[in-house]
Amino acid sequence: MLKWLRQLGSRKATAANGPAPGRVLVVRGKYDAAQTSHENRRHWANADHLSANAAIGADVRRILRSRARYEVANNSYAKGIVLTLANYVVGTGPRLQMLTDDPEANRVIEKEFSRWAKAVGLAHKLRTMRIAQCESGEVFALLATNPRIDAPVQLDVRPIEADQVATPWPVPRGDLKAVDGIVFDEFGNPISYYVLRQHPGDNTVPRSGGIEFDVMPVESVIHLFRAERPGQSRGIPEITPALPLFATLRRYTLAVLGAAEQAALPSGVIYTDAAADAEASQVEPMDMVEMDRGTWMTMPFGWKISQVKAEQPTTVYGDFKHEVINEIARCLNMPFNIAAGNSSGYNYASGRLDHQAFFKAIRIDQAYLADIVLDRILKAWIDEAVLIEGYLPQSVRTLDAEFPHQWFWDGFEHVDPAKEANAQSTRLQSNTTTLAAEFAKCGLDWESELRQRAREVALMRELGLATTPAPAAAPSENEDDEREEEDETDAVAEATRR
Repeated sequence: MLKWLRQLGSRKATAANGPAPGRVLVVRGKYDAAQTSHENRRHWANADHLSANAAIGADVRRILRSRARYEVANNSYAKGIVLTLANYVVGTGPRLQMLTDDPEANRVIEKEFSRWAKAVGLAHKLRTMRIAQCESGEVFALLATNPRIDAPVQLDVRPIEADQVATPWPVPRGDLKAVDGIVFDEFGNPISYYVLRQHPGDNTVPRSGGIEFDVMPVESVIHLFRAERPGQSRGIPEITPALPLFATLRRYTLAVLGAAEQAALPSGVIYTDAAADAEASQVEPMDMVEMDRGTWMTMPFGWKISQVKAEQPTTVYGDFKHEVINEIARCLNMPFNIAAGNSSGYNYASGRLDHQAFFKAIRIDQAYLADIVLDRILKAWIDEAVLIEGYLPQSVRTLDAEFPHQWFWDGFEHVDPAKEANAQSTRLQSNTTTLAAEFAKCGLDWESELRQRAREVALMRELGLATTPAPAAAPSENEDDEREEEDETDAVAEATRR
C-alpha cells in the first residue's frame, strides 16, 4: 500500500513539473488541438505562454521593424500595399465640422483649423503615420510649439519613429514601471514617455557616453498602434504574418526568371555512352566547353551534348503569385484586386462584395484615427487658440464651453455612378436617409454644399440661365448583364449565409 502511494506521488510530481525530456505529454480531453503527438509536435514547437509585452519585447520588435521596412523598401507589392492602405484611410485629409449652437463660431473654428492644418501639412503627416503603423507597428507624434508655422496657432505635430521611444539604460530610479519607454501608473495608464533626442540608427549618434533623452508628459505625446492582446503596450508591424510570404514571392520570381534564362541560353550537359572505366579523350570531369552562339560543334568520340530544359512549371507562375498576394493582403483586410492592382478577373458583383469588407475596415481605421489622433490634436489646438485675444468668438472662450464635432473623410467612388444616384434619390424620397448622411458618404459637409448650391442657383438666375431639373436616368443598355450580376450577388450572399 505504501509503495503504491509513493508511486502515485511521484507521478503527480512529474505531471506538475512537465513531461520528461524526450517524452510527449498526452492531455486527455475532447479537443484535438490540445493533443500533442509526434506528428504535430514540431508544428507547435514555438507556441508559448508569454504575456503580450514579453512576446513582443524590444529585441523582437526591432527585428520585425527592420525586416518589414526592408521588404517595403525593396518589394514592389509591399510598397504598393502600404501606400494604398494609407491613401484609402487618410486620403486628402480629414475635414472638421463643428456642431456647437453658435453657427458663426462653427464657421470660424472650421476655417482657422483648416488654415492651420494646411500650414503644418497635417494630411501628409497623417499618411506618414499610417504608413509607419503598417510597416513598423506603431508611431508616435509629439505636440510642440513651432515658431516657424505660418498661422496664429503655432502648434506643431512632429511624427517620430517607434525606435526613438525606449527606456534608457540604466533605468532611472523610481521608474521601474517603465515598459519599453512608456511609464505607467498603478492603474495601467501611460503618464510619461522616454523620447531619445536622436534616432538610435542615426549616424550622428555618439557611440560612447550616455544617451540623451527627454521625459515627455502624456499630454504631449500621441501613440498610434493597434493592441491585439489585453495589456499590450507596444505594436508590431501589421504585415508581420506576410513577411515570409513576401520573401517567398521574390525568391519564386527570381527562380522563374533564372529558369527561363537558363533555357534560352545555349547551355548543355556533356555525357558519354562509353564504359565507366573507359578513358575520356581530352575531357576533364566537370569541365566547361566554350560554345559560340548560333554555331554547331563536334564532340569527342563517345561524348554527346544535351541542352538544359526548363522543367520548372512556368505555366502556373501567375496562379502562384495570385494566391500568395491574396494571402498577403488578407492580414490587412484588403481584397486581391486592390493589393495586386489588377481587376481583370473581377466582375461587378464580385468586386462590390470584396470591397464591402475592405471599406468597413477602412471606416474602422478612420474612426480609430479620429479618436486617438485627431481629437487630441483638435483639443491641443483649441487650448492654444482660446489664449489668443480676439482670435475665436467669445462663446467658445468660456470655461464651460463644449466642442461637439465630427470628421469627414474622402468618400468612396461608386463603380456605377448612375445606379448609385438613382439609389440615393430613392432613399431620400422614402425618407430612409438624410442629406447629411448622403453628403457624409462623399466626405462633404451638407450645410456648406447646400449654401454653395444656393449661391450657384442665385447667380444662374441673375445671369438669366435656366435652372432646369436634371433629366431622369436613361435605362441601362446592359440590363441583362446587370440582372445577371445582381443574381450572382444574391447567390453569393445566400452562400455566405449558409
